[in-house]
Amino acid sequence: MGNREDLLAGAKRCLREKGYDRTSVRDIAAEAGVSTAAIGYHYGSREALLTQALFDLLDEWGDSLGRALAPAADGDAVRGFARMWDGLVEQFREHPDLWLATVELFLQARRQPELRPRLVEGFAEGRRGMAAILRSVPEEEVPDRDARALGMVQMALMSGVMIQSLGDPANAPTAAEVLAGLRALAELAGP
Repeated sequence: MGNREDLLAGAKRCLREKGYDRTSVRDIAAEAGVSTAAIGYHYGSREALLTQALFDLLDEWGDSLGRALAPAADGDAVRGFARMWDGLVEQFREHPDLWLATVELFLQARRQPELRPRLVEGFAEGRRGMAAILRSVPEEEVPDRDARALGMVQMALMSGVMIQSLGDPANAPTAAEVLAGLRALAELAGP
């Protein structure tokens, strides 16, 4: 790997170990085995590098989630959705470092407007990706209305469950509780 790739790999490790806010330029450079000046040369800033690293981690996670949640051979969408929530809750429990880094990025984007366009782009990709998983179709086949409605609601639910899991791991929602809550909300929403 070259310095650029080493920096990206080092930033990913730092995000997992220290989070977005606590990772310094020196931490990344030491992890990558390069000088601190290489960050500015290749990425422009610590924030740009960490943002790229975080979105790469989220893309990797999304790809693995999509593969793991491929429709069951019997095509049972209800079981597939329950399996998805089992997987999501497990991910929040197993990788709190990744999810905490995403929350830190949201906060940073409020303070650093230059991060916001990448975050907005990430939201759009995430909504489309979630809708694709839920509909069991390739992302390019997801209609805009599904990305905007179905993907948006799924991401909102995921974010809320993630925040609760990070904030109170001992009482984190289970997949069964999420599904029971969704059923109750569907009744309230009506046809």
